[in-house]
Amino acid sequence: MSVVSHKRTQEKLAGTMAGGFLLVLSIAAFFVAAWMLFQAIATGEGGGDPVMVVAYAIGAGAVVLASILILSGLYSLQQNESAAITLFGNYKGTDRKPGLRWVVPWYSRKKISLRVRNVTSETLKVNDKKGNPIEIAAVVVWRVTDTAQALFDVDDYDTFVNIQIETALREITSHFAYDHAEHDEPTLRADADKVGDMLREKLNERVAVAGVAIDESRISHLAYAPEIASSMLRRQQAEAVLEARAKIVQGAVSMVETALQQLSEREIVTLDDERKAAMVSNLLVVLCADREAQPIVNAGSLY
Repeated sequence: MSVVSHKRTQEKLAGTMAGGFLLVLSIAAFFVAAWMLFQAIATGEGGGDPVMVVAYAIGAGAVVLASILILSGLYSLQQNESAAITLFGNYKGTDRKPGLRWVVPWYSRKKISLRVRNVTSETLKVNDKKGNPIEIAAVVVWRVTDTAQALFDVDDYDTFVNIQIETALREITSHFAYDHAEHDEPTLRADADKVGDMLREKLNERVAVAGVAIDESRISHLAYAPEIASSMLRRQQAEAVLEARAKIVQGAVSMVETALQQLSEREIVTLDDERKAAMVSNLLVVLCADREAQPIVNAGSLY
């Protein structure tokens, strides 16, 4: 089965002219037409040659028609704006020069903005790599680079870009876990910059056919879906508590070890293994407890 490839339209320079001189010329032509019309009326009222009257009248009409044709070919372009020139649907070129421009009147002109645009995608509900439902949205900065492709190779380039943003965002999200990935893999929450760069590269591949370039893309919203948000919050809290407890135990063990070492080196008291074990137990309970210890004063002998 053969696949027919789509032939892309290539932007080319249109044959247009600066319109300032032609505007002045058309205004001057209106004055000339008015003078010729006045001469026709004066000649007719003075009993002059009827041929001259007709000649003046025809000349005035021709000058007015020429001026209208010149004016109808004028158009203006702002900075970072272009116009696609077509003739009966046939693409003739693109004009990117700002200012007052002129083209043959029967040529059509369709303007398009080349300015940088921002678009915030809708908040999508998708599944991450682990299958957890999450909510995600992105901010994308893009601009039109090829006027011909944007106008003639896609139906509506603005809508096309929005759809591709949603599609690429869903695809990228499925390759990453929200957090706590295995084997030090990047995650959506911890590696937002890397995810944004991958999204930009993926979008540039998708929107190239529309003559559009993606300058930047960033994750603007990231959260668990409401139905699992409370469960994931409890999991995160439990993990935080475990990490804190692990650090507390590690510090307590170090403090107990230091205490026993200093007691032994300074020969403050001599403890056998049983008393050392009791002391270690008591110190760990005091240091690792989440409440203040209530000391018991021993007034008798240690033994």
